[in-house]
Amino acid sequence: MSARRLVSLVLAAASCAACSPIQSALDPQSPQAESLHELFWLFVVVCSVVWLAVMASLTLALLRNRSTASEATAAGSRTPALAVGAAVVATVLIVAGLTIASFLATRSLATDGGGLVIKLRGYQWWWEATYPAEGVVTANEIHLPVGRPVRMELSAADVIHSFWVPQLQGKLDLIPGRDNAVTITVTKEGVYRGQCAEFCGLQHAHMGLIVVAEPPAAFDAWARAQAAVAAAPTEPEAQAGAALFQAKACSSCHAIRGTAASAKVGPDLTHVASRRSIAADVLPATRGAFAAWIVDPQTIKPGANMPAIALEPAELRALSAYMTALK
Repeated sequence: MSARRLVSLVLAAASCAACSPIQSALDPQSPQAESLHELFWLFVVVCSVVWLAVMASLTLALLRNRSTASEATAAGSRTPALAVGAAVVATVLIVAGLTIASFLATRSLATDGGGLVIKLRGYQWWWEATYPAEGVVTANEIHLPVGRPVRMELSAADVIHSFWVPQLQGKLDLIPGRDNAVTITVTKEGVYRGQCAEFCGLQHAHMGLIVVAEPPAAFDAWARAQAAVAAAPTEPEAQAGAALFQAKACSSCHAIRGTAASAKVGPDLTHVASRRSIAADVLPATRGAFAAWIVDPQTIKPGANMPAIALEPAELRALSAYMTALK
């Protein structure tokens, strides 16, 4: 099977196999997102009332029988001036009120986190997540304990990116040379999708992020598993793939803890098969998707830094088997 044919089949399967969680700011699952949700509806209600008042005034003005200038009374001539004055006062009060509400909602997003810290770094076009205290490094998928405040420390390696998980937090930019931070306290376990919300280049639309919120005990178990080094493959085909990983260009860009591969150009692959997706939520983490991504990444994600690796069919099968074994 040709590389192009393999990529086409994987993309067709991924269109239904890698269905991502919905993204909706109208379904808040954290106090921070709830604050923005309330602010959104406040703006909707106030602006709707203003629009209805303007339409009602316009309708009354069109239906009203107008007096001629000679019939207008002094009191009548003052009516437009009073209406304009009232509209000005109402506008000032509404704008001031919405400004204050927006300030209070924004300030609530800047609360300090708890003991768990995640350093999230944006690259073109993927995310690196580091848990300093837990000794965990992963990519494009982060896990959070439900009910515990988590401090997200944000940075960018190349251009400006923006961290946004609509159901959990508002947007915040990742700016090269400047660190930002937000706090997230997830109130409901589940899988949420985030993305880069700042145009950052050709594959900006394919810079997704999966957030898994789970009970604290499940999170602790996940962190212990992720902190461990990669287990040595036991299947002969996967063992051949491990040798190929070191012999080919793979080890020049990626790290797999427990092996000689320690490069940091691309995502850490120590437990890549335990993730729900690869290539920043472009493909599901299946053996076929691994093979397609290895053999022709530029068809799947044009402009990505991942180069195509020239492999014989048997070598591709072995390398994809090894990737699938990294759990």
